[in-house]
Amino acid sequence: MSETPDDPRRIAIAAIVRIDEDGAFANVLLPNMLEDTSLDRRDRAFVTELVYGSTRMRRKLDHLVDRFLLEPPPPSARAALRIGAHQLLHLNTPPHAAVSATVAAAPKRFRSLVNAVLRKVSSAVNEGVAFPSLGIELSYPDWIVDRLRTDLGPERAEASMAVMNRPAAVHTRRDGYVQDPSSQRVAAAVPVQPGDLVLDLCAAPGGKATELASRKARVIAGDRRRARAGLVAANRQRLELDDLHVFQGDACAPPFAPATFDAVLVDAPCSGLGALRRRPDARWRVQPGDLDELASLQVAILGAAAPMVKPGGTLVYSVCTLTQAESTEVIAETSSVLDSLGFVAAGPPPGDWERFGPDTNVLLPGLDADGMALARWTRT
Repeated sequence: MSETPDDPRRIAIAAIVRIDEDGAFANVLLPNMLEDTSLDRRDRAFVTELVYGSTRMRRKLDHLVDRFLLEPPPPSARAALRIGAHQLLHLNTPPHAAVSATVAAAPKRFRSLVNAVLRKVSSAVNEGVAFPSLGIELSYPDWIVDRLRTDLGPERAEASMAVMNRPAAVHTRRDGYVQDPSSQRVAAAVPVQPGDLVLDLCAAPGGKATELASRKARVIAGDRRRARAGLVAANRQRLELDDLHVFQGDACAPPFAPATFDAVLVDAPCSGLGALRRRPDARWRVQPGDLDELASLQVAILGAAAPMVKPGGTLVYSVCTLTQAESTEVIAETSSVLDSLGFVAAGPPPGDWERFGPDTNVLLPGLDADGMALARWTRT
């Protein structure tokens, strides 16, 4: 097999090395790498599956491979073994093709190692593989498995983790904006009428803000970082939304007078543990301590957002995660502030939301949607 710079497996190996060794974000790195190739659409999709799938399932794949290794392999050999095992275990690639093509894509000095190990992996897969723990079988850190099983219950947690191991589908709104259906349901949970003044405090990249503006609301959308606020502005311009106005500012200290807005949306920064299929490396980046830090930030933002709502208006809080620490516990910690301002729970939004605590609703990951938690209140 000839060596070409645009060999899909070679590109995948290079990407995985950069993700593992340099800390590159897969969803940022890979599109840039593919842009510099002449690969057709089919081969680009194959590279994406090799990189995303192997990164997502790396704990499971490494467990399968490591039984045939005497010592940890160098990064490029590890990446080749991972994509080879992924083809054999998950993609139903014919064994000969998976092994030979992956060996050809590996660096020359490691080809004999990759060949020998992948042949053993192929035999093991053919005979059937049993994994010693749920964390290894579903390829999650043990702490995420334990946390989701505790917060959701074992059955819902395991089903959610299994779904998040599948590639995310692409959904396009009627206006051409690509947005997951769960995010669309969050925007739909904000009750606005034409002319209502709406504040979206953590708006980037602008999916929910542009949806609200398309419903003829007057939307003020902000983000703390200038570059991310710029994403909202770019989407506003692309969708030609005249009544969407963008600012850069700290959501913990909104630069507006109290009781100004008919609705305020807090789509807060979170761990993203309900949207892991979109971020294949996120499960390996997030640490248990991050949840406490994020929860403190969420409490601060929600507490700062509440006074912005005028009497009769609506406050909506959402996170693309499934942990109680970032949803029900945040709401419990903020309840005294909300009560003092006259907020009462507004009830679940329409759709297939499930109860998740006294005032919180959860949308579990499905074949067409990410996982979300949401709460909303009306100010009396």
